[in-house]
Amino acid sequence: MKQELAGKRVAVIGAGGGIGRAICETLQANGADVIGLDLRGLDRLPEGVVGVECNLADVEQLGAVVAALYEEDARPISLVNSAGVVEENIGVEDMTIADFDRVMGVNFRGLFFACQAFGRELLARGGGGIVNIASMSGNYMVNYPQKQSVYNSSKAAVTAFTKSLAVEWAGRGVRVNALSPGYVGTPLLEQKTEMHAQWKENILLERFATPEEVAEAVLFLLSDRSTYFVGAELLMDGGITLR
Repeated sequence: MKQELAGKRVAVIGAGGGIGRAICETLQANGADVIGLDLRGLDRLPEGVVGVECNLADVEQLGAVVAALYEEDARPISLVNSAGVVEENIGVEDMTIADFDRVMGVNFRGLFFACQAFGRELLARGGGGIVNIASMSGNYMVNYPQKQSVYNSSKAAVTAFTKSLAVEWAGRGVRVNALSPGYVGTPLLEQKTEMHAQWKENILLERFATPEEVAEAVLFLLSDRSTYFVGAELLMDGGITLR
């Protein structure tokens, strides 16, 4: 296998989830030294991935984690933001402040400050790559029949922020891009069997993406194969938005 990221360090936030774990595996298999950050689920990380407990809601803790990683090794650390949560089918009229803050806090606020903390160091150390996991539901469609207005809005914020950040940092050596998957066959999605038939009916490929397919797209965006991609949103949805 070609070691496309040999000698490079990459931090994956949300590493304990189904997509995050696959990203860790793929990047590690391609030569990267991978650091997996999560609040829970670190016991599920692939062997050889350095697990670090981190709460995205705590900006000071995030900064301390970044500082500690650089105390151990001065090499630049590229970043993959794959942490994400969703409200459980809650209509806007029933949305609580706590529900709203939980989703926006992880999906956008946490991602924003992760980019800031890791990006400051990349700017100071010659550059690197950032990949933000957004969603087809941010700009291309509205999830249905489930009610996910806050999730959809948070992912739209991610893509807008990615483009804005790319404008600020592209000339300083940091490439920022977004990946927008459609439905991905994670353990969490597999629990929602009552909606599978309706979702797949509208997917041209008639199946969900695998976490490994998402991971391969992340690898592409971090590798030298994508050096002219900046501020891009790479859509991988199996054709559902073409319906």
